[in-house]
Amino acid sequence: MTSSADTPVDTLSPLEASAEIARLSEAIREADRLYYQDDAPSLSDADYDRLRLRLIALEAQFPELVRPDSPTRKVGAGPSEKFEKIRHVVPMLSLDNAFSEEDVVDFVGRVHKFLATHGQPVTFTAEPKIDGLSLSIRYEGGRLVSAATRGDGAEGENVTANVLTIADVPQQLPGDVPAVLEVRGEVYMSHADFAALNAKAEAFGGKVFANPRNAAAGSLRQLDPKITASRPLKFFAYAWGEISADWAVETQFDRVQAFGRWGFSVNPRMVRCSSAEELLAVYRGLEADRAGLGYDIDGVVYKVDRIDLQTRLGFVSRSPRWAIAHKFPAEKARTVLEGIDVQVGRTGAHTPVARLTPVTVGGVVVTNATLHNADEIERLDARIGDTVIVQRAGDVIPQIVEVVKDDAHDGRSPFEFPHVCLCDLATPLVREETAAGEEGKIRRCTGEFACPFQRQEHLRHFVSRRAFDIEGLGEKQIEFFFHDPDLPIREPSDIFTLAARNAENPLKKLENKEGFGAVSVAKLFSAIEARRTVSLERFVFALGIRNVGETTAKQLARAYGSWSAFHDAAEKIVAGDGVAREEMDAIDQIGETVIDSIAAYFREPHNRAIVEKLVAHLTILDAEKPKADTAIAGKTVVFTGSLEKMTRDEAKAQAERLGAKVAGSVSAKTHIVVAGPGAGSKLAKAQALGVQVLSEDEWLALVGEG
Repeated sequence: MTSSADTPVDTLSPLEASAEIARLSEAIREADRLYYQDDAPSLSDADYDRLRLRLIALEAQFPELVRPDSPTRKVGAGPSEKFEKIRHVVPMLSLDNAFSEEDVVDFVGRVHKFLATHGQPVTFTAEPKIDGLSLSIRYEGGRLVSAATRGDGAEGENVTANVLTIADVPQQLPGDVPAVLEVRGEVYMSHADFAALNAKAEAFGGKVFANPRNAAAGSLRQLDPKITASRPLKFFAYAWGEISADWAVETQFDRVQAFGRWGFSVNPRMVRCSSAEELLAVYRGLEADRAGLGYDIDGVVYKVDRIDLQTRLGFVSRSPRWAIAHKFPAEKARTVLEGIDVQVGRTGAHTPVARLTPVTVGGVVVTNATLHNADEIERLDARIGDTVIVQRAGDVIPQIVEVVKDDAHDGRSPFEFPHVCLCDLATPLVREETAAGEEGKIRRCTGEFACPFQRQEHLRHFVSRRAFDIEGLGEKQIEFFFHDPDLPIREPSDIFTLAARNAENPLKKLENKEGFGAVSVAKLFSAIEARRTVSLERFVFALGIRNVGETTAKQLARAYGSWSAFHDAAEKIVAGDGVAREEMDAIDQIGETVIDSIAAYFREPHNRAIVEKLVAHLTILDAEKPKADTAIAGKTVVFTGSLEKMTRDEAKAQAERLGAKVAGSVSAKTHIVVAGPGAGSKLAKAQALGVQVLSEDEWLALVGEG
């Protein structure tokens, strides 16, 4: 079942909470990937924070449902495959957030209570929270030897060659520095440099960045250091990672000032405070001065000043107890709603987009904003011509949060959301029923591939970078071929017959069409030919099954191993085979929502025909086979409770590396349950089913790594 995000968590059933936890976890993981790996955020800070806070509240109310891979236990997203990886000796953790003055008072109170100060003062530092890309720079003997992005907190991308081009980063430190020193901070771009970069790019037809954070991240994560060198990047130092024992500086503030003496830029607005009132005064001052700083900040960071007290306070999950980030509220501005367009997405979802009189919000010119769905338009009572309040929370997707009900508002016509698809077929729109039996908010076209909007979006998804990644066949080319009368591409299999059809039609060859030439056509056909062999996980992702993202496709590929096995399982589920459904449900991170989406996809005859035609042109590689000569090869393992000698992710990776399948729930097909302290319902079910239960030490002994 699923539940509304507005429903109080203490009124939900465990089944409803479980479904919502799964949905939120997937949404946050995808947002993290887009933000940290692709520098292409899909959510505003405020929307992202709402998702995370809702998940935290659900996990607090239902601790037995906390997933081992919960985003609340993770930092960022895994490093990109484009770069070599560097493992952080000291993890790069993120901070908990405060959103109100009460949260800050509570933070200070918790510090005093934990340290049992009995009224003695504790000094804190307060500094601007830079909106950039986190970086760790390692020095040995004073010489810069490596630099890495945050990545997932444990492992980041090796960007050493690029960092050497940043003027703010010294390559050699003076002789009084510790023998080993990792300086951490934020790479960013000033407002003036960002504007100049975009103006130059626009003049030469290059890429225009959405905001300074994206520009800084994209510039640092270039494969060619010459490109990074041409970009005006800056760096503020404010923290450290691994550090040798020969540095006796005992406070946060003094260590940061030492960075300044050694040649780093440090933020001049960093101050010491001794109470929550003083911290909040710094926050208010920075909020008032924010627009004039010359660079983006999205809050203020508070830290306990003394290093020994930081050590005593320690960490909780992914965050230190001794620090917190006090986020600014979303930035807002007034403008006029000039129109409402309805866009059709790959899944047939009809999404309203507000067209606005251009307005600057937080240094970015905003012309469009999301209206989410028809219910949101009705709730706001948004009418074309209204004055509206637009909110932007640091990223690229603004939203309308309020309509100004002036005297002319009632005289304007309410917006009529379409009841049929905007395509020529005028296929009816439906609101799909949720698992809780409620009417969904999204209106979708029922035409699937019969709908030209969905066909085109499906094709764009099919050739995208994480799917088939066909070079030379991007969005513009898909648009061209979709409407081309001579060599149309209307479904994926058409891509792989393109060269043959081109050869059969000498009078209307692609080489003779505007925008193409013999060289570009040869490259395109070569790129298509190279993708006739594809990995199973890419193929499953490329099919565009609703709710089957990249992570889910990987899990399905690993679990089934081959296309035939996955396809057979899907067909059995369509036919109502309960065993097949239960087996898929047991796969880690796979739940009823995904299974229902797979069943709906393969239940549609048109989809099955498209897949069959496509498969005939391809070689789909089996997933990498796990080891078969270990004590756990071929067995299904479930981890529950707390692990003390490794993280849950490490344990799962270890099991998969040794040939086991890792499941998220216990069933009659489970072979081993590894139970740590705090194990609950999964342990009880394993005992009831007679499944072998091992402690962490017994597990390590079994796999030979004790």
